Amino acid sequence: MEETKVIQPNKFKTYLIFTKFRLSSLVILSAISGYLFAGGEDLTELALLTFGGIFVTGASNGANQIWEQHLDKLMNRTNRRPLPQGWMTNTEAYAVVVVSLLIGTAMLFMINLYSAALGLFAFISYVFIYTPMKQKTPWAVLIGAFPGAIPPFLGAIAATNDFGLLPGVLFFVQFTWQFPHFWAIAWILHEDYQRAGFYLLPSKTGKTKNSAFQIMLYSLALIPFSLMPWLMGWCGTVTLVLASIIGILFFLYSYKLFISCEDKDARKLMFASFVYLPIIQFVYVFDRVEPMLPK
Repeated sequence: MEETKVIQPNKFKTYLIFTKFRLSSLVILSAISGYLFAGGEDLTELALLTFGGIFVTGASNGANQIWEQHLDKLMNRTNRRPLPQGWMTNTEAYAVVVVSLLIGTAMLFMINLYSAALGLFAFISYVFIYTPMKQKTPWAVLIGAFPGAIPPFLGAIAATNDFGLLPGVLFFVQFTWQFPHFWAIAWILHEDYQRAGFYLLPSKTGKTKNSAFQIMLYSLALIPFSLMPWLMGWCGTVTLVLASIIGILFFLYSYKLFISCEDKDARKLMFASFVYLPIIQFVYVFDRVEPMLPK
């Protein structure tokens, strides 16, 4: 496949692309929601969580691109990244990753030790376990779901300094959400992923009823799981109503994919997943029953 050359942006924008700044910012929304839901109120801690999380997530994204740069050249969705395009040297890329990781970890450590440890765990498991497993087994999605579910968990622990039940529930909700979210992406990009040897749909048969059924199953499971904060008494009736409604709507998108097995329905499910997560997490925040939250 012929490599696509595009005009090189300035150095600052190149670094933003390399660290996937926009994606990193979206990830941090989950951490912020976890912090606020757990009762965090300190603006300094919130700023450290926000920028520390952006730096650590950016380091993870950059390290992933260093590892996979030879594969990124093969895929249409990635061949315009800085390393395949020659906008950065490997030395420069390593420097950006190391500096970002150090700054981000230091910021999280200023909140508490647990936050820094979780940030490092997310980086290590994403870069050194999930990334190489993508070419080996579809189980890589399960492995990647662990670091992917850390942001709200970390945010809650930044507020409580404790590995309690509340952070665990937030972790579990995002953990479950990741399967229909990522599999919808893997469905749309299946042919592109195959160019790099990635087979990330849940069934070896690819874009079939079997894969669509598993996507639908996890979407269905997300409905009761998303009600756990309400069941624990941490949220009010608004959470019960809205979580049920958006959960059912999200499930219906996955059901349409199961019926049609068409890319257009996988794309709708993917966009629905992007909308679903911040809505449900900030419903928790705004509907929290403060006196009943665990300390």
